Amino acid sequence: MTKLAANLTMLFNEVDFLDRFGEAAKAGFKGVEFLFPYAFEAGRIAEQLDKNRLQLVLHNLPAGNWEAGERGIACDPARTAEFQDGVGKAIAYAKALGVKQLNCLVGIKPAKVTDAQAYSTVVDNLRFAAKALQGHDIGLLIEPINNFDIPGFYLNGTEQALGIIAETGSYNIKVQYDIYHMQRMEGEIAATIKNNLAKIGHIQLADNPGRFEPGTGEINYRYLLPMLDEIGYTGWVGLEYKPKNGTVNGLKWIAEHGISQ
Repeated sequence: MTKLAANLTMLFNEVDFLDRFGEAAKAGFKGVEFLFPYAFEAGRIAEQLDKNRLQLVLHNLPAGNWEAGERGIACDPARTAEFQDGVGKAIAYAKALGVKQLNCLVGIKPAKVTDAQAYSTVVDNLRFAAKALQGHDIGLLIEPINNFDIPGFYLNGTEQALGIIAETGSYNIKVQYDIYHMQRMEGEIAATIKNNLAKIGHIQLADNPGRFEPGTGEINYRYLLPMLDEIGYTGWVGLEYKPKNGTVNGLKWIAEHGISQ
């Protein structure tokens, strides 16, 4: 059975962040995710999770100055110490919030950094993070991002992600597979998921074009979502899309696609 998690960074953004947990529960969700928890004390988020009987599926490692346009620092050799400090901070939040997977956005490659330098830096940083998380029974994810939305993002394909994971030699790293991003970069969504199911730790969705809810674009979610059940995917599917006409109205696609939460 498909398990849908509301991405609270994108959904219910008509209300303040801490109020979104209640709105998600009211809409029938059992799981939520979001980009970052670090602007709030962990206890305040934990209170909302407990109050609304929600599971926090995942959040990201610290990713630099998001407001200034940074989208991760794991590929920047000049910021290794900052990355390692961020891993410790993420673990503290994850333990307080019951999170079992953390996602790493590797970032935009700095102009003066070569591809070889970026590659070795990402591999070393992921080895460090995976080892640290392993001690707390937390999995690590890396997410390929399309380079139309984020030009210069270092990780932008499934095979690239799998190659980096293999190079780390770490058993607790998997791919966060975002259907929207990979539709834009490479297509072959169903075949890629089927062929790499064991290496995919989390799936996210949005339609294309526009990054709106399923049913607004070209991606055949009436086929893809039942397929996930058929092939034995047991993880969550994060709804990381921009509601086209308001969050609650946009959720009508769930029933229309024959999904029961």
